[in-house]
Amino acid sequence: MHDHHTSERLASYADVLAGELPDSWTSSHLPADAKDDLAELADRIWDLDLVAASLAEHPLQQAAILSRQDGAQLALLDRHDGRDGFLIAAVAPHALPDEAFRGVPEPNGIALADDPFLSAEQVTGDLLARYDAALAQVRHNALDGIQPSQPDRVVLTWQPDGSIATAPADDRATAVLMAHGFAQDPQSGIYRLSGDDTRAQARALREIGPRLDALGIGTALQHPAGRTAPTAAAASVPPVPAGPRTPAIRSR
Repeated sequence: MHDHHTSERLASYADVLAGELPDSWTSSHLPADAKDDLAELADRIWDLDLVAASLAEHPLQQAAILSRQDGAQLALLDRHDGRDGFLIAAVAPHALPDEAFRGVPEPNGIALADDPFLSAEQVTGDLLARYDAALAQVRHNALDGIQPSQPDRVVLTWQPDGSIATAPADDRATAVLMAHGFAQDPQSGIYRLSGDDTRAQARALREIGPRLDALGIGTALQHPAGRTAPTAAAASVPPVPAGPRTPAIRSR
């Protein structure tokens, strides 16, 4: 078991490291009695090298999680090679389908010395750069037919469940979408407008167009092959359910 001093050292190191990384990061500590959270974290470590080998021999007894506002997370772990410092690894997004990870190299973790200020430079120039590239790729893969929007054009795509999805590229467009009922999946970045009430959905679409147009942003509706977009007149028709899918296993 880890003593109080060891836990404080990990938590303090994580706090300093979070403050030195680019953008806005926060840190939280998972103590030894948070067994379920530690087990979930270990399963989401996005690594097939140094950190995976360490976890195979030394199950997590504690950890610190560094979180960024866009959902990115890093895990700070104890080092078991007799040297001072810690291990740090990327954490795989939990809300994305396993298929999104296919063909994306793991952003394997690295070992850090006992100096959080120097380690912040190492994380920024090495792990974080690879992690951001991997995150961008899996999030793109998770779009699953949703065409990314451009700053001057929002692409809206009807979904099999009757909802509408979009991946806006402009903060102004994002504000308009959210004001009309779109909600964001923080892991994928996709915004969705529910199709549970097709009349409300149609009204939102009618209102969104002029507001975006006033900002110089066009709109386009995209219909997946083999599907007809729902209309307000078809409110009583239940949406077509998505077909069954067998999830793929993501190897790490």
